[in-house]
Amino acid sequence: MGLQTFRYAASGGINTGLGFVIFYIGFKFIFREHPFDLRFYALEAHSAALFLSFCFCFPFGFFLMKYVVFSDSKMKGRVQLFRYFVLYVFNLGLNYIFLRVLVESLKIYPVFAQIITTVIIILFSYVAQRNFTFKIRNAEDEITG
Repeated sequence: MGLQTFRYAASGGINTGLGFVIFYIGFKFIFREHPFDLRFYALEAHSAALFLSFCFCFPFGFFLMKYVVFSDSKMKGRVQLFRYFVLYVFNLGLNYIFLRVLVESLKIYPVFAQIITTVIIILFSYVAQRNFTFKIRNAEDEITG
């Protein structure tokens, strides 16, 4: 296992752990397993907990990926942030869809459904971050780009 892969696994593990803790606290204690009424729409507790987790894990995860995992990337920070945001929102959408299907259709308990969903998204996310968000340009790219 290379150093970058180890750092990704460690940083991702920390951010994922934080996400689970926030999801669980939000689901069990903040939203108390009841829908969260926004006046114009009621979010299921598991969906509200997912978005709460996003609010904390997005900035923390970006910091870890930029400064710990992919620190050798020469891409401008604002470009990285934009790409990370696009990928994170895409992953959030996938997470939301998978969570709804697992909880509402397959009747899996939300905390377990979130674990299953996270495993799927982690696999996709590493490849996408390495090749899109924090892509390290090689010498050939420098000449042609």
